[in-house]
Amino acid sequence: MEMGHEGKFSVYIHASKERPVHHSHYFWTAKFAVVWGRISMVDAERRLLANALRDPANQQFVLLSESCIPLRSFEYIYNYLMYSNLSYVDCFDDPGQHGSGRHMDHMLPEIPKKYFRKGAQWFTMKRQHAIVIMADSLYYSRFRDYCGPGIENNKNCIADEHYLPTFFHMLDPGGISNWSVTQVDWSERQWHPKTYMPEDVTHELLSNLTSTDTVVHVNSVGMGEEIWMPCVWNGIRRPCFLFGRKFHPDTLDKLLDLFSNYTRSVSWHL
Repeated sequence: MEMGHEGKFSVYIHASKERPVHHSHYFWTAKFAVVWGRISMVDAERRLLANALRDPANQQFVLLSESCIPLRSFEYIYNYLMYSNLSYVDCFDDPGQHGSGRHMDHMLPEIPKKYFRKGAQWFTMKRQHAIVIMADSLYYSRFRDYCGPGIENNKNCIADEHYLPTFFHMLDPGGISNWSVTQVDWSERQWHPKTYMPEDVTHELLSNLTSTDTVVHVNSVGMGEEIWMPCVWNGIRRPCFLFGRKFHPDTLDKLLDLFSNYTRSVSWHL
């Protein structure tokens, strides 16, 4: 966290009951039981948004995990988000078994299969979109009742991968980017993404992450078809990522050593 920007951000924490609670004067902490893949993951996101919306000064909402790191300076990230005309919600059409194959007929007629979308949960969202999410009960209830691991015919519907992408694709497709500003490495093709260890953290890695201006979505058709798209910020092609995950806690010292020097070479002003 960079000093000198205290008036420009607030932090809301969903603390795990299994891990020690972190204390800081920056944090508002709430406890809420969640289960991976279940609607409780979405519930936790909505609870955080509800609390953050109580402060009218909060105009952008960024969902991160404890394994996320910033890839840019505070000023860069702040300007990128505050002056953007979109919310950065990941969303793509996966016609395979891990995409629209997870759609349940019970979601009809409110959620047609052709509108069912997939995406990473790591969003940044404008205030008006956060308000719309909190006002939603119809679409949320369909995912609450019919989206879960093995809920029907062994379909592993993962609520946090589908609710927001589907919701925004139906209600405001032009208002979202269809890609996330949080980089995640799924190249290992496992249920969970690659975890960066200390030996992975190099100047070259940071350079690659911060220079990438194209995102790739891999669907679940056959061996996995790749869908490439450029990252466009207010009509201009820009680097995609502001944050990266998953970084193991043991990478902290190396990141601090590299990052203080690295950010000076990747500054950008509007």
